[in-house]
Amino acid sequence: MSLAGKTAIVTGAASGIGLATARRLAVAGASVAIWDLNEEGAQAAAAALVGEGRRAIASRVDVSKRADADAAVKAAREQLGPVGILVNNAGMSAFTPFMEIGEELWDRIMTVNLKSLLVCTQAVLPDMLEAKWGRVINVSSSSAQTGAATMVHYAASKGGVIGFTKALAQELAATGITVNNVPPGFVDTPMLREQLKDRVDMIAAASPMKRPGRPEDMAAAIAFLASEEAGYITGHTLSVNGGRYSS
Repeated sequence: MSLAGKTAIVTGAASGIGLATARRLAVAGASVAIWDLNEEGAQAAAAALVGEGRRAIASRVDVSKRADADAAVKAAREQLGPVGILVNNAGMSAFTPFMEIGEELWDRIMTVNLKSLLVCTQAVLPDMLEAKWGRVINVSSSSAQTGAATMVHYAASKGGVIGFTKALAQELAATGITVNNVPPGFVDTPMLREQLKDRVDMIAAASPMKRPGRPEDMAAAIAFLASEEAGYITGHTLSVNGGRYSS
């Protein structure tokens, strides 16, 4: 599977699933623009790829702000070439009992997890439409498939990501652009470790595979959906969750 000659943008790529995805796409030959609010982390990730002989740049981007997305797409286009692959991975989660969810937190999660797809996808679509080829891969969540106590705000936003994927896939199906989503299961990332502290291994032990997912597991699925081989797949939810949810 080769992505040589393609330019990819991966949001939230300074760590975790986004970083693993950026690396996987770069190894497959793509030039990669790493977007993250954590500018230092994004720069370090890009520098590591460049040090391995890959083509990569980094941009500090708030994915919910159109001006940020437009400026970063312009930089990617000028330095790497027209954008053909977009991985909407950036997001935020929280564990909050339903009656304690305030409007400010609700709006922030919806803005980061869902509005960002509107902003970032609209920013890259002109390149894809002109090329008559494109791949949009959205990172949703198995929490939207199963439900998750104390995560109503997060699950609702990620359910919106799945709906967004299906609807846009129908709209773009005849253009050569595919739109799919990957809902991760319980993935061992720095954000998860920060939120759950020492409970990660205990929760993983109760799962069907008895281990947490790795960011590389998600990256492999995303890279496949970005490839030529996945050209007849669109509107699809490719669950990567170690058996947590079957569809």
